Amino acid sequence: MLESIVTRTRDRKAALKFLKKSMKRHGRPETIVTDELRSYGAALKELGRGDDREMGRWLNNRAKNSHLPFRRRERAMLRFRRMHTLQKFASVHASVHNHFPTERHLQDRDAYKMTRAAALAEWRGLLDA
Repeated sequence: MLESIVTRTRDRKAALKFLKKSMKRHGRPETIVTDELRSYGAALKELGRGDDREMGRWLNNRAKNSHLPFRRRERAMLRFRRMHTLQKFASVHASVHNHFPTERHLQDRDAYKMTRAAALAEWRGLLDA
């Protein structure tokens, strides 16, 4: 499960808020994969879950790769202007992107963009119905 929640800071308080929110929404996981940021360790220790945290060089590649569209758009915009805009983009992108998975490495750019546009149009059609 990947979660997209935007916070202004990456300290223990923000990590604790993120972990509580995602555990409430998705239940308690067997293991938690994070990067090596120490605030996650402190937050997990406060929740009593410090022993089931995994971190390593390649373990969080899935999370890093899921954030690439945010980084790409952020670079194009020279940063998001407001946190609310980033959160809105992240939640919409995550909900649409997860329902229409594509084998990105097997497609060229034009085919991928057409597939994503068709998926977005279908998603909007479902929302309007």
